[in-house]
Amino acid sequence: MVYAIISPVAEHKHGDLPKPDDVTATVLLSCDDAIGIIATVTGFVNAHGANVSSSETHQDQEQGKFFQRIEFGLDRFDLDREMIQPLLEWEIGDHFSVRSSIAFSDQEQRVGVLASKPAHCLHDLLSRWRLGELPGRPVCIISNHPDHTAEAEYNGLPYHHLPVTRETRSEQEERMIGILEEARVDLVVLARYMQILTPRFLECFPNRVINIHHSFLPAFPGGSPYRQAYLRGVKVVGATAHYATAELDQGPIIEQDVTRVSHRDSVTTLVRRGRDLERVVLARAVQAHLEHRVLVVDNRAIVFG
Repeated sequence: MVYAIISPVAEHKHGDLPKPDDVTATVLLSCDDAIGIIATVTGFVNAHGANVSSSETHQDQEQGKFFQRIEFGLDRFDLDREMIQPLLEWEIGDHFSVRSSIAFSDQEQRVGVLASKPAHCLHDLLSRWRLGELPGRPVCIISNHPDHTAEAEYNGLPYHHLPVTRETRSEQEERMIGILEEARVDLVVLARYMQILTPRFLECFPNRVINIHHSFLPAFPGGSPYRQAYLRGVKVVGATAHYATAELDQGPIIEQDVTRVSHRDSVTTLVRRGRDLERVVLARAVQAHLEHRVLVVDNRAIVFG
């Protein structure tokens, strides 16, 4: 069932888009490390009339790789947008085998959020969007439970309740893919969505599905990880946000954090601290992705500051 609600909140307090003269392009690139690559990329930007507003690089000496995030203004740039990436790769790719992606600051990204019964991550993300603390724009919420209808209504978002059973799993996932594609989402966030997604789903959104989970995997699997951790006397709890892949909880890690605990902490306290971390870690990961600060290479995420 879908509940379609229209509200000014969804229209949005998510931060104003830049004025035309303030529009920037952000390029993420990776290549084999070589002398002169920074000068070559910067020279390309300068040669077409732009100044670099920010640049961050990373050299992986162990693997001989180079990574860069470079941002520049478009107000005096002499190339059409659709020509920037192919011309960049054509001009310098023969020398450095560059692979790149590009994003523009005036193209707002659309986000679909999936959640099950746990509400803490969903509520936190929606609150941050309302306050303008996150870029992008939520466009729909999908859940296998009806619990978040009121939250969706408050935020003016369509709410799609798709109950999942063993018999309906495949059919409901196809419906979910259809909803997300119709909503033209750029990113899917699993805000404690407690269903396993199939490779078919993940292939539709490669490196565009972010998941969050506690830090006890694989040591304490199952439905009561915090009780298992309590009985083992763990000294830290934490959370990990990563891109979802066909290998469960093995995707490129975007963000992590931990906090110390002790034998004085009850299971309830461990759960509360874990949920606090999940909120923050997921929000950081979503922000990094939407700000085009994450470059995925093989099964590794390079996250620029």
